[in-house]
Amino acid sequence: MRVVSSLLWALLVCVLATAAPAQSLVPGSGSAVQDAVPALPDPLTEDAANALLSRLSDAEVRALLLDQLNAQAVDDAAGAADEIDDFIYHATLGAFEQITIAVQRLPLLFTEQARAFSTFASFVGGNGLLAMAGYFVMVLAGAFGIEFAFRRLIRSWLVLPPVNDRSPNIRAAVVPLAKRLTSEIVSVAIFMVAASQITRYAVPGYYHPFFMLVGPWLIGLPRMAAAVGRFFMAPSAPDYRIVTATDATARAMVFHMFWLGMVVGIGQVIVPFNVANGVPVGETRIGGWINFTVHLYVALLFWRYWDEAVDMMRGGYDDLSPAEDWIARAYPAFGIIVALTTWWVVNIVVSYGNFALLDSVPQYKTMVLLTFAPAMDTAIRGLVRHLAPPMTGEGPVAERAYVSTRRSYVRIGRVVVFGLVLLAVASFWGMSATTLASAGVGERVAANLIEFLMILSVGYLVYEVVSLFINRKLAAEQTAAGYNPDEEEVGGEGGGAGGSRLSTVLPLILGVSRAAIIVVFLLLGLGNVGIDTTPLLAGAGIVGLAIGFGAQKLVTDVVSGIFFLIDDAFRTGEYVEVDGTMGTVEKISIRSMQLRHHRGPVHTLPYGEIPKITNYSRDWVIMKLRFTVPFGTDPNKVKKIFKTIGAEMMEDELFKGDFLQPFKSQGVLEFDDVGIVMRGKFMAKPGTQFTIRKELLTRVNKKFEENGIDFARREVRVAIPGLDDHDKLDSDDRAAIAGAAAEAAQTAMDQADAAAAAGGAGGGKPGD
Repeated sequence: MRVVSSLLWALLVCVLATAAPAQSLVPGSGSAVQDAVPALPDPLTEDAANALLSRLSDAEVRALLLDQLNAQAVDDAAGAADEIDDFIYHATLGAFEQITIAVQRLPLLFTEQARAFSTFASFVGGNGLLAMAGYFVMVLAGAFGIEFAFRRLIRSWLVLPPVNDRSPNIRAAVVPLAKRLTSEIVSVAIFMVAASQITRYAVPGYYHPFFMLVGPWLIGLPRMAAAVGRFFMAPSAPDYRIVTATDATARAMVFHMFWLGMVVGIGQVIVPFNVANGVPVGETRIGGWINFTVHLYVALLFWRYWDEAVDMMRGGYDDLSPAEDWIARAYPAFGIIVALTTWWVVNIVVSYGNFALLDSVPQYKTMVLLTFAPAMDTAIRGLVRHLAPPMTGEGPVAERAYVSTRRSYVRIGRVVVFGLVLLAVASFWGMSATTLASAGVGERVAANLIEFLMILSVGYLVYEVVSLFINRKLAAEQTAAGYNPDEEEVGGEGGGAGGSRLSTVLPLILGVSRAAIIVVFLLLGLGNVGIDTTPLLAGAGIVGLAIGFGAQKLVTDVVSGIFFLIDDAFRTGEYVEVDGTMGTVEKISIRSMQLRHHRGPVHTLPYGEIPKITNYSRDWVIMKLRFTVPFGTDPNKVKKIFKTIGAEMMEDELFKGDFLQPFKSQGVLEFDDVGIVMRGKFMAKPGTQFTIRKELLTRVNKKFEENGIDFARREVRVAIPGLDDHDKLDSDDRAAIAGAAAEAAQTAMDQADAAAAAGGAGGGKPGD
């Protein structure tokens, strides 16, 4: 009983100590159950809990625990609903109210701002303002003098070298621009350090806060922004310009970046200035108006330079895909949406009263990063164009692989930029697993969304890297083997050489790898946002079990295909025969293969239904040719002609690399009713035999003509007993003889056509 009492006490302390009494929510509990639930002692101490447990029955203890658990569940559900409602309010009405307040306080802005300036003037006095202006000029002159001396030392880095004949490549362009940007940033930093030191030692102390506030924001920030603009736009050196823009647009962008930095700096100066002079934060909402000015400025820039922004996104490329062209045309609208959205997010944050989050101006960082992120695509394509590995091999296959590789690098670069942008935006707004563990529902939703997108980004990056590696390996294998499906003659006779064993298996590995990557990272992403993936895995297991029991044929096909591939029975591009069905292996999957007949039809054969495979394209092929010459032709003369032709072709640059054995005569094969059948043969690489055969037939015909040898022709002779003189035939006899000859010739032609049709329907074995 003591053990039971201890367990009940521990359970009560864990569950009841943080819960308030509430009505039981069990359906059908009724008043009887309510009456059976004892009241908790107040206060709930250990002695009071022991006393309560000592007099309660087991049923009363269960009722009490159930009542408190239900009350806790109600409180949790109500709290979650309140969080969601609160987030929706702040994202809509709360943010709109902040705009309304700013408009209502607009008249107050001018009076309070005048009061702040008046307070400052009263503090320093008239002579103090003049003295401050003098000190300010002195500090600027001294700091600029030190900066000028430094610029003289590094003037070679500040000037871009002239371009002589052609535009520099990406490296030759970026290196001088980076040197100039570094020099300008260091120069500004030296100016700021010099100004702070001069202020410290030469300016009275009560001026220091003002000088330390104005210097970085109103002098340093605009100059930094202009330096970054000159890096990308190079207004005075179009040959070095990284982004696509006219000279006028480049100069305008640098100008506007300087003044954007100035407006942001004014906002960072005026708010602490007002606080120091008696105007509290948020009293006039001047910070909100300056923030609105910055975002409106950016939106108007995209509106004003709409066409220029589209051209910048296109990057001067004419080979854009439809998707890339659409993104380029939508880029200005995207910039406007980003500017207005980040402004609305600031109002949401202000509606929460979280002014501290805006101290590091995350809205400006986010807006700049998001608006320039699509423009980074142009830089990525330029980098890939200059830094991608050179094409391996020659021919259409290698060229297509090179183009595909460049596009893969571009996609990988985009994913990397996308992931870095997400991480940066999350860090700007303080979104991380640690900081959002106890945050509200809005922050948790944002954090889960960012983490979900990051997981998908990593998954896509892995997907592209695996695809890139396998595709490059596949292209290298096909190029090294000389396999090119584009060179296969459409409607040819098949029997061409196939790819390597690795090139046959790699497409399967690629498909399986892609499917595995998609499934794994999709499950990881869903699990991260709170979706229980256990039912999905259980469902997949049940489906797999059902397939295993109910689709034995599918399992047979898959297993048979694995062993066919292990045995290296066929490769893509090879000409094979499967139980009377012939064709070139065009495609393989995990359960079937597709054969393309040389006349066009495609046969799909499951591996489990293949009894045997006859491969006509493995290693070498022998082709035998028949030539029929008239009776009386000297066979030795024909042999010499064949030998001469074989020797000549072995010396021909176009054909000698395709022969494994030269063309030679096999002597007299047989005598038929037309003449003497002579046969010759040669051994060649698979896929080259038909080209060699065409050339051989042409040369044999030419040699026979030069040596006075005719090919035997099929003739129809009609013998009429008793007629020795042709002139004695009358017209009726001649007509009868001609009809009989025509009938015999037509019968022979019909037999030949039937034999040819039977051979064509069966596919015909290459080389026979």
